[in-house]
Amino acid sequence: MPEPTKKDETPNGQPEESVAPESNGAPPLPEISLEVSPPPEATVEEGNEPVETDGKKPEPTEPEPVEAVVAQEPGPAQNGSDQPQPGGVELKESTESANSAVKEESPSSPPPADDDKAGATTPSPTPQPEDANSTKKLSVDLPNDSVPVPAMGRKDSVWSLGEGQPPEDLDKPIDTPPLSTLLIEKPQSRTIQVGGDVTFIAKVEAKDLLRKPTVKWFKGKWMDLASKTGKHLQLKETFDRATKIHTFEMLIIKAKDNYAGNYRCEVTYKDKFDSCSFDLEVQESGQGSQNIDIRSAFKRSSEGQEDAGELDFSGLLKHREPKQQDEGPEVDVWEILKKARPDEYEKIAFMYGITDLRGLLRRMKKIPKEEKKSEAFAKKLEPAYQADKGGKIRLVVDLADPTVELKWYKNGQEIRPTPNNRKYIFEHKGTQRIMVINNCSMNDDAAYSVAAGDEKCTTELFVKELPVKIVKELEAVKTTVNERIELECEVSEEGAQVKWMKNGVEVPTGVRSRYRVKAEGTKHYLVIDDASREDTGTYSIMATGGTSEAHVQVDLKPLKIYQDLQDMKVLLGQPIKLHCEIYPGNVPGRWYRNGQLIQPNDRMNIIHRNKVHRLEILTSTLHDAGDYTFVPEGYSQSLSAKIHIIDPPRVHLDSLNFPDNTVTIVAGNKLRLEIPISGEPAPRVVWMKGERVILDSGHRVRAETYGDQTSLTIDITEREDTGNYKIVLQNEAGEASASVKIKVVDIPDAPDAPLVTQVGGDWCAMQWEPPKYDGGSPILGYFIERKKKQSSRWMRLNFDLIKETTFEPKKMIEGVPYEVRIFAVNAIGVSKPSEPSKAFTPLAVTSEPTMLVVDDVTDTTVTVKWRPPETIGAAGLDGYLVEYCIEGSNDWTVSNKELTEKTRYTITGLTPGSKILVRVRAINAAGASAPRSLQHAVLVKEVIEPPKIRVPRHLKQTYTRKVGEAVNLVVPFMGKPRPKVTWLKEGKPIEQTHVSIRNTDCDSIIFIRKAERSHSGKYEMTVQVENHTDTAIIDIQIVDLPGPPQSVTIEDVWGGNVALVWTPPKDNGNAPITGYTIQKADKKTMEWYTCIEHYHRTCITITELVVGNEYFFRIYSENMCGLSETATQTKKSALIVKEGKQLKTPEYNDHDFKEAPKFTQPLINTFAIAGYNATLNCSVRANPKPKVIWMKNKIVILDDPRYRMFSNQGVCTLEIRKPSPYDGGMYTCKAVNDLGEAQVDCKLEVKVQTQEL
Repeated sequence: MPEPTKKDETPNGQPEESVAPESNGAPPLPEISLEVSPPPEATVEEGNEPVETDGKKPEPTEPEPVEAVVAQEPGPAQNGSDQPQPGGVELKESTESANSAVKEESPSSPPPADDDKAGATTPSPTPQPEDANSTKKLSVDLPNDSVPVPAMGRKDSVWSLGEGQPPEDLDKPIDTPPLSTLLIEKPQSRTIQVGGDVTFIAKVEAKDLLRKPTVKWFKGKWMDLASKTGKHLQLKETFDRATKIHTFEMLIIKAKDNYAGNYRCEVTYKDKFDSCSFDLEVQESGQGSQNIDIRSAFKRSSEGQEDAGELDFSGLLKHREPKQQDEGPEVDVWEILKKARPDEYEKIAFMYGITDLRGLLRRMKKIPKEEKKSEAFAKKLEPAYQADKGGKIRLVVDLADPTVELKWYKNGQEIRPTPNNRKYIFEHKGTQRIMVINNCSMNDDAAYSVAAGDEKCTTELFVKELPVKIVKELEAVKTTVNERIELECEVSEEGAQVKWMKNGVEVPTGVRSRYRVKAEGTKHYLVIDDASREDTGTYSIMATGGTSEAHVQVDLKPLKIYQDLQDMKVLLGQPIKLHCEIYPGNVPGRWYRNGQLIQPNDRMNIIHRNKVHRLEILTSTLHDAGDYTFVPEGYSQSLSAKIHIIDPPRVHLDSLNFPDNTVTIVAGNKLRLEIPISGEPAPRVVWMKGERVILDSGHRVRAETYGDQTSLTIDITEREDTGNYKIVLQNEAGEASASVKIKVVDIPDAPDAPLVTQVGGDWCAMQWEPPKYDGGSPILGYFIERKKKQSSRWMRLNFDLIKETTFEPKKMIEGVPYEVRIFAVNAIGVSKPSEPSKAFTPLAVTSEPTMLVVDDVTDTTVTVKWRPPETIGAAGLDGYLVEYCIEGSNDWTVSNKELTEKTRYTITGLTPGSKILVRVRAINAAGASAPRSLQHAVLVKEVIEPPKIRVPRHLKQTYTRKVGEAVNLVVPFMGKPRPKVTWLKEGKPIEQTHVSIRNTDCDSIIFIRKAERSHSGKYEMTVQVENHTDTAIIDIQIVDLPGPPQSVTIEDVWGGNVALVWTPPKDNGNAPITGYTIQKADKKTMEWYTCIEHYHRTCITITELVVGNEYFFRIYSENMCGLSETATQTKKSALIVKEGKQLKTPEYNDHDFKEAPKFTQPLINTFAIAGYNATLNCSVRANPKPKVIWMKNKIVILDDPRYRMFSNQGVCTLEIRKPSPYDGGMYTCKAVNDLGEAQVDCKLEVKVQTQEL
């Protein structure tokens, strides 16, 4: 539905005023002060959307002062009014009830769009003002953090919307952030002439502020004016120390027309925030001629020129170089704008380079609009109507066509007549259509429209509510605290909404408020049940027709002392109870000790019961002694008493946390032992060691006492200082003593040199003896360090203490001599290092050989092979020792008397048919490694292995090479004994003169030095071992450039087009023809130009030929090798003649290319090697393009990262990344479209590659 709007003028052009209702417990609200002359009676209404004036502003007969603290931000476009609207608070009559409030508009509210169809541009009939010479001042609270319920979701008036604006976004409420009242004086909206000066002032009270607040001035929503200061704008700030008020001023000098608009002042201090919007209207001295260049008149000033400080937005935009204006026909932009809808203004302005849209809209308002003659209405609705509350109004239209059906709307909702509802009555009188609204209420204050066919006319109805007057004034009240206060006022109307104020601030009346408000008929009451001195002030009640105020004075009752405080002496730790009685009994008070306020806690209780005030301290301390004072709140009298605390002396050794009162100190360090003591009065302290008294004048050892502690100081401790020390305390309250033991300790002696008992490849074993003297403290552990013998840098081997006397250092370098040493550690510290051990060198045998397997077996020999050890020490590797034994015995025989350096060895002289076990050892200077043995016994008998050809992946498909390139193919195979290899081409032996073939034990190589097309064909390879054979076929294709097309003819010539037809070449170069290249040449120049490349058909129409030219054409054929060496040219030329002949286009029946999926190349059973990517390929033909689905074992493959699927030009590919044996199985490719589906299957077998030695 349309977005609600607010109207700030009555039909005679005078502003309206009203009072907002109570805020239902809202916090104090900032005040809006309005002065309006002359004031009609109306109601201020709060809306949920930004406000805008829909009516024209008539010329006033004399200046009308308007003051506003919070200003609404006017939109950039006004609704067709002749004069720009002034800033300030915009008001409208209430449309629902008297429960309304003034709401400050958010600076970020979207500006409304104009709509010429709204029709609300003429003021309504002028009502008679009550007093033409009277001036009335209105004070209204503006909510900061909440919106009163009656004002929520107003739908009683509409914006004039341009076409295309979505209405659903207009009903959303705008959340206004809570504001704190920092501003005590806010800037007011002003109106000045072009070239005049104006000053805006904002004041902030600094009584409760610790530092200066931050103030920012903005124009519009986002332009910070601090960056625009110059000769036209100045910002000042002052501070009055007497009144503690900060004054902030914004001075605009020689204002220009584009300075007009909405401004905002924001004040922030810590977490507090306040803002105020105000408007500046700059009036022109006279209306200029309309015959101006609109595009140059509304372009903004550029940034950084001599007139700095201009208050426009263009200075913040990105700088661009000015574009040269196209020299074209003059365009009358004014005429275009007059005929356009308001929502198209911005688009037209952007099209013709107009950047100052606000100035453009202001100029458009001054242009008189031409009324369009309506085809449906002979007479439309008046622009506005006015009715009194409770009265009735008649809306009349005159139709040009009485047969047209009419529909009436209120705020965009259709009004439908109902039989039992007499609110709306519809009448027909000839061509007149009348809607009568009976018993008008504030809900009827809305926008009404009537639609006749495609045409619509609109109007607005203003319902006037009579002001509520005060019949009985408030009376002054003088009372004392704790009494009940009741303020009574009587108004002229029952059920009227009023607002109670205290000192100009609205009285909170929520659930937890001290104030209660009640209404009985026309009487209204404000009740305070338990009055306090804070309730003193001026109270007022505000109605729409007047205000009444009265002063309330609340005084204290006289103070009487029934029992005064008494002085006390208390033993330390005993409770303290102070007691007094005063009248009146309900007066609270504060307790002070030595002038400091006492706060109740777990130890102190403050009790107040009627006349009795007590202070109870559960356990007294020395700090509780002093002067106590009780001060009744609000009175100058006070009650006082003194408390004295007595305490016998004590020595507090527990606070030292020393086990058995023993203090341990390292020899050579300074000892200062401070022991807390207590006693009141301060006790006398004596330190003794045995029978010797320690004086405070001692040189190395001395005792000192000060305050609440005593200390024993030993500057340099020695072993002789170990012993018991006694402390004796005496005062008049008693005597106390305590003993402290001092123990002087040191670091241990260095241990003896460690002994290395065992050495390994990168480790050793060592042991040592504890030190002879532990320093008076148990040995906690040891640190071990090592270093290379040639180095002087020691490296610590352990960071955690080792409590044992043995250790095994590791991670040493073989062949490098090392030394180790020991540190002993006790609670005092680390000893000096021991003497280094004797030097030792780590050395180790290698690890065992790896991957021992049988390579070959004959009737008398067994050949084994292996890999070197994984770890070879510093001693290196001298060779290998091969041993064998007969299965069932443990008698190992060395096969090689001398070490072999190779990793393959043949054991000879074996008995045929026997079974032997074989093992190999690695030998170096440190000895023999652990043996590596075969897992199973080997039968000494030659084994026949069937042959197997392992065709490489790239040879499983057609192997293609160009003529002249070399062909070198290696095909591995397996089999024992050595297989026999034969090659055939097309079933015939291969001539060795053309193709070279070389065979080895494990592969066969076919080599062609310079390939020719005759070498193409299928080559069959056969591998035979006795009766076992294996065969593989390799397809070799040698391709060459194709020949030219056989013939090219000109089929037809019409207009600038030529139809060509040709036949494919006889020689395709042993490869499919992939396309054709067509060229043309003018007969005059015979310079050839390419028309199209990679063309697949054998007929084409060449277009866009020049009339009058005569053309020849030639065509090249193309395959995978490239273009043919020559081209076939048309024998005749094509002359492009001028138009005049009509070409009769023969009728063709479109061929239906749709077909169900059909696989032209099926999937092939494939073998893959584990760890190497494998691909499955097939091709499908279908129209429309089918959906390709891949399945494994009938399960669809979806989002699996191991698979990648491709489909290009009908070729479907499935790539399996690094398959494992688990990826083997039956794979299916399925193609589906609207005409059907097809699928092909293949089997994938994944083999694990045997690691070769």
